[in-house]
Amino acid sequence: MKRDVLSITDLSREEIYELLESAADLKKKRKAGEPTEYLKHKSLGMIFEKSSTRTRVSFEVAMTDFGGHALYLNSRDIQVGRGETIEDTARTLSGYLHGIMARVMSHETVKKLAEFSTIPVINALSDREHPCQILGDFMTIMECKNRFEGLKFAWVGDGNNVCNSALLGSAIMGMEFVIACPKGYEPKAEFLEQAKALGGKFTITDDPKVAAKDADIIYTDVWVSMGDEAEQEKRLRDFGSFQVNTELLGLAKPDVIVMHCLPARRGLEITDEVMDGPNSVIFEEAENRLHAQKALILKLMR
Repeated sequence: MKRDVLSITDLSREEIYELLESAADLKKKRKAGEPTEYLKHKSLGMIFEKSSTRTRVSFEVAMTDFGGHALYLNSRDIQVGRGETIEDTARTLSGYLHGIMARVMSHETVKKLAEFSTIPVINALSDREHPCQILGDFMTIMECKNRFEGLKFAWVGDGNNVCNSALLGSAIMGMEFVIACPKGYEPKAEFLEQAKALGGKFTITDDPKVAAKDADIIYTDVWVSMGDEAEQEKRLRDFGSFQVNTELLGLAKPDVIVMHCLPARRGLEITDEVMDGPNSVIFEEAENRLHAQKALILKLMR
């Protein structure tokens, strides 16, 4: 029976632990140069409505490492761009491919792809969630902290799609989640209710210092996401005091790790000093997108 992963909540705590174990094993094998051609003759279609560095490269490399093939499908180049329905696209691609990965504007698009395809669909970013990012983040947290339960995860910035997945994922894995954002930028109520239903412990504040106090993890993201460009000036004003800098870091635990899903706007949401400093695991986190996604692809497509 086919599985789709459109939200981090499509995975149980046990499945996330299994994926992280698989990802760690795949990472070791890649470093050792061991062959991992588990998906020979299998193809993954990659639908992109948004530009990408990490998502495109990591998924293409993943399929290459598995002996399979990844097809880059820009939405302007396939018939969706000329009005073909997502439903018909899903049905057609199901006859050619073994899986679909989609990085889209609207979450409705991945939902329709999943509903009308007969092959697994992975949400590689939508306006609601970014589960692939969070799997890579969790792999990084496990490497650094060797646990989830009892950790304080401080999110400093916009309550956006990555924040939604981090909030829900923290609830699943037993981390305390603190969101520091300006008033009006909190995650939508439905995500807070979902986190509560999962047993999540979270608080929302408009003071970054409250979030950073004794934090094990400080996470930030751009203040102006793709699609929010029209609000740029307002957002830069509203988020001005939410920068992750050495002063904020000084309030956290000495072994705090600093995370960012990238791309970063250095000098805005995070300073060079912190991004390139000893507490930063930002580029390890970026690499771990590859290994975590490989584990997910294997689980769904093998």
